[in-house]
Amino acid sequence: MNIINPAHDPQDVTRTLFQDFSTWMTVSFYVVAITAIAVFAYGVWMQIAKYRRGAPDRGWKMLGHRFMTMLKEVFSQRTVRRRDKPAGHAHALIFFGFVLLFIGTSIITLDYDITGPLLGLNFWHGSFYLWFSLVLDFAGLALIAGLLFMMYRRGWLRPPKLDYARPDRNPDEPDYNRSQYRIEDWAFLWTLVIIALTGFVLAAARMVWLHADPLVWDYRWWSPVATVLAYAFKGVGLTADGGEILRLYTWWFHGILALAFIAVIPYTKAMHMLTAAGSLMFRDPLAAQRLPTVPEEAVQVGYEKVTDFSWKHLLNLDACTKCGRCHEACPAATVGLPLSPRDLVLSLREFANESQWPKLLGGDPSKQVVHGDGVNQIRPETLWACRTCMACVEICPVGIEHVPMIVQMRRHLVEEGEMDPLLQGTLQNIQKKGNSFGENKRKRARWAKDLDFEIKDARKEPVDMLWFVGDYASFDPRNQKVSQRFARILTEAGVDFGILHDGEQNAGNDVRRVGEEGLYEMLAENNIEALNGASFQSIITTDPHSYNTIRNEYPDFGARFAIEHYSSLLDRLIAQGRLSFPKTLNYRVTYHDPCHLGRFNRGFDAPRNIIRALGLDLVEMQRSGDNSFCCGAGGGRIWQADPVGVEKPSENRMHEAAQIEGLEVFVVACPKDVTMFEDALKTAGYEGRFVVKELIELVYEALGHEKREREAADVA
Repeated sequence: MNIINPAHDPQDVTRTLFQDFSTWMTVSFYVVAITAIAVFAYGVWMQIAKYRRGAPDRGWKMLGHRFMTMLKEVFSQRTVRRRDKPAGHAHALIFFGFVLLFIGTSIITLDYDITGPLLGLNFWHGSFYLWFSLVLDFAGLALIAGLLFMMYRRGWLRPPKLDYARPDRNPDEPDYNRSQYRIEDWAFLWTLVIIALTGFVLAAARMVWLHADPLVWDYRWWSPVATVLAYAFKGVGLTADGGEILRLYTWWFHGILALAFIAVIPYTKAMHMLTAAGSLMFRDPLAAQRLPTVPEEAVQVGYEKVTDFSWKHLLNLDACTKCGRCHEACPAATVGLPLSPRDLVLSLREFANESQWPKLLGGDPSKQVVHGDGVNQIRPETLWACRTCMACVEICPVGIEHVPMIVQMRRHLVEEGEMDPLLQGTLQNIQKKGNSFGENKRKRARWAKDLDFEIKDARKEPVDMLWFVGDYASFDPRNQKVSQRFARILTEAGVDFGILHDGEQNAGNDVRRVGEEGLYEMLAENNIEALNGASFQSIITTDPHSYNTIRNEYPDFGARFAIEHYSSLLDRLIAQGRLSFPKTLNYRVTYHDPCHLGRFNRGFDAPRNIIRALGLDLVEMQRSGDNSFCCGAGGGRIWQADPVGVEKPSENRMHEAAQIEGLEVFVVACPKDVTMFEDALKTAGYEGRFVVKELIELVYEALGHEKREREAADVA
């Protein structure tokens, strides 16, 4: 289809960028443009210099794959849409509108300043120009629509996650007030809206000015939004002379504002347009599941100074968009503890900038230590409030690795001995006894003495499956009963299994997340030695914490074992017909996804398959799956006392479960969950309304064993 009037030369169907400009005006524009680009380049260089001061990181591996993954994430907008689709869709309009307008501006620059003067090649005319105008008109409209929704959201909807009130500071402290962020947010939105609107005003004013020129007016509908605006201008009496004046002043206002926006990108919120892509590109998919080891040549352990942070973590800090999704998901922030992952990142970002920027820009190079009570320093109570549940890492749309940074800072606190006395005592127990209960290691398998069969010692005879039991399942009286029932289930299914008896030690998952890296490495090496000394095909564990570290972290110590959580084994045994249930359970239940099984290792389906196989009526809580709410035990918090008068995460979870009408059983699949939630059931005031049960207990009941146990007890 010929879209150009045959009477017109396609070369003339275009827009002259500097039409009717004097030489001094054109030169002035280029002076402003070059200055803006120079300011932008200096800011980028300054940020890169900051990252280069950071410690090395292994993020450069598989660069091509990382780049392609980043492109998929960026252009699908998948991470931005998660759990907030309205904001995600609005962001997509802004993103694609901005990208298309940026590409359009780059094309004009290419034609005017590079291919035209250097090669004599001009292409911004004819059919290409018309399609270009149509696409950019709709791009500008999309950009404005997305920005207006974001304004409505911030100004009227006001979701709590966009409230910058800090849980880690008191109102009288100098770094409590973050009103400058609200100002920056609104300035960012208004600047882009004005740039987009003045672009349409500029095009419409040009149409009114040149409406007598058929090379302009005959092709007006290729810029439909600008055309509607041009008719509006004419309708209120704007003449051609008025259009010329309006076009001139709008041209300069639009151009200078756009160039000023480019200049300030590295210094403002707009920087996330660059750093977010970099953060996604270098994201470690196992960031929280597999914490970094300490190099043998390391002089110190953990993060004490800004320069101890890896360059990737410094990049993470600059990628934060302040969206508040991590704040909303964090169990510590939810119950009012002095931690918000967002505020932690923003404090570290500000501290890094203040300590790395030149004094000319307000920096203070003498400020390096990130720990302390000073402005934007991180306090110990903030770090110890973290449950390392990975909720923040899971939901962050730009791939920030909060948990590894927190653990690295904890490592320094541990080195300095700055920790809760209860935690210190537990770590000493683990070091001396190999378990967090401080029990003699010979008692580790004592729970099996009450069974009417012997459990094999995998160190002495080969087994198909080695059961890595874990501390709580071995020593806690409540969880010992669950262990006994699981042993009976395995026996009934004909599984050939054994345990390490006193050769097993704490797997170290939570020891590592506390920050005691030296003790963790000792535990890992001892367990690896014991496992290598046993004869088995694969490992089974009832403890998601042990499952995570053996699966994801022991390979860094040269030990790769096939390991699975008990839920996937039981699911498979049921599917194979090796477990059948004479009794159908008709309870109304809800299921709590353990962090280390679900969010850490994507073990969502097997427990639910088992629940359905038992005939249970499963009602999901609002926060489930990868959005499951932490019980509060992770990161060593089960070994520390929670503040008096503050709601516990486990109590918060009980309140959520209690909203389910007719709930009878709160189902868990982790020994620590049993401990945390049975206590919370009482303290939250729901004892008698429903009960907490391990999934193993429900399987055991459906097999008919629980009834036989009661009958035997009655006879006795």
